[in-house]
Amino acid sequence: MASFKIAIIGAGSVGFTRTLVRDILCVPELHDIEVALTDINERNLGMISEILNRMISANGLPTKVSATMDRREALAGARYVINCTRIGGLEAFADDIGIPLRYGIDQCVGDTICAGGILYGQRSIAALLDFCKDIRAVAEPGARLLNYANPMAMNTWAAIDHGGVDTIGLCHGIQHGWKQIAEVLGAEDPNAIEYVCTGINHQTWYVDIRWNGRRVSAEELLAGYERHPVISKQEKVRIDVLRRFGVYSTESNGHLSEYLPWYRKRPDEIERWIDLSDWIHGETGGYLRVCTEGRNWFEQEFPQYLASSSRLIDPARRTVEHASYIIEALETGRVYRGHFNVKNNGLITNLPADAIVESTGFVDRFGLNMVAGLTLSDACAAPCIASINVQRMSVKAAVTGDLDLLKQAVLNDPLVGAVCTPDEVWQMVDEMVVAQAAWLPQYAGAIEGAKRRLANATVPRRDWAGAARLPVRSVEEIRTAQRTGNETVAPDEQIVA
Repeated sequence: MASFKIAIIGAGSVGFTRTLVRDILCVPELHDIEVALTDINERNLGMISEILNRMISANGLPTKVSATMDRREALAGARYVINCTRIGGLEAFADDIGIPLRYGIDQCVGDTICAGGILYGQRSIAALLDFCKDIRAVAEPGARLLNYANPMAMNTWAAIDHGGVDTIGLCHGIQHGWKQIAEVLGAEDPNAIEYVCTGINHQTWYVDIRWNGRRVSAEELLAGYERHPVISKQEKVRIDVLRRFGVYSTESNGHLSEYLPWYRKRPDEIERWIDLSDWIHGETGGYLRVCTEGRNWFEQEFPQYLASSSRLIDPARRTVEHASYIIEALETGRVYRGHFNVKNNGLITNLPADAIVESTGFVDRFGLNMVAGLTLSDACAAPCIASINVQRMSVKAAVTGDLDLLKQAVLNDPLVGAVCTPDEVWQMVDEMVVAQAAWLPQYAGAIEGAKRRLANATVPRRDWAGAARLPVRSVEEIRTAQRTGNETVAPDEQIVA
């Protein structure tokens, strides 16, 4: 009999699920558990089950793996639930990027705020509340939801306030930025760099950086970035914000550029701030391109994944993903320090109490214990507050199905407001909800009205492919692939219809 059960929703994200489970199995006390996998993609569910069972057999572990397309069956009796779904898959993702682009909104990722992130949130929250309903009904009393799915802040906000489930939002952006800081400072051992971050997801700030105990000043950090021969060209937005704010952002150049109203508002300006050596530095629709081009990656890499699963699990290769450390801390009492997405309630003194913040905390057998009383500089707090206001409206719209409120949320988005008129926003949102109606049950009563308005649309669209863009498949190509069953899961992100 397993000591407890972990359920993974969206487990067909083969690479990410494999990583999460392997990390968990690095902890001896977590060997005698059941891992219940659930997904809507039967083929991918079969692949990850085969990989995990081979891993468990090769290591002689008592761990049990079950797989089912029945979500409630997977959730039954679960103590922990991990959500790593992507609602709408590549088809909806293409609309998140492509439709706003017709109105001049140039996004790199489009998964957090901006027009794409807000619509992603509408789809995600509709599904997430169903997940929460099932968790309350059949999971172990007090079950915890560890949410990896974007848009992180909106999903976590909805799960806590409207789903009634104890939820922690998890993201790995902070850990990745830490290694970059170590590189620009010239630290041979990244572990010599310690840091405290606080803010909101994807707009979190390194407010305290220590190198072997010595505090690193903004001037020293800026000098390190400016002299680095490669990173100085790739992180122009982050470096400019560091220069003006005195604080470095945790997020990539491309991510940060779409949360602020200053860097992607005009085509001629975008090229100044974007480096195309890698999509993450700000390529228009860059993440969509990468996911689209890698749509068949499982077929290519599954044999290698399967073969590598016969190797012994090496705890020294445990990744920086939070989930295994949180579960280990709660079950064994070993203290884990990390950065988590939770309700603010005074953690950051100059951000709204109801917001979801990403900040530093500790986990042990007694639960999650966050550091309270942190204060952001006014310059860092201001864009966070602007995003929080958009998130609040977006969550409320997703829960109520209020199309007017959804349009108001998009209108108040910083980048959208820097580019679009109100008439453009109203028409664009109509176009997006019509295109994504299959994943927006809460707006079912508003779709016909949106169609009628679009039939008489007068606001001109723009014939524009973006200011910093490499080739990407058309929306119609993506839809055709999904209809014919040739679409698989994007790297580390589950496609959920």
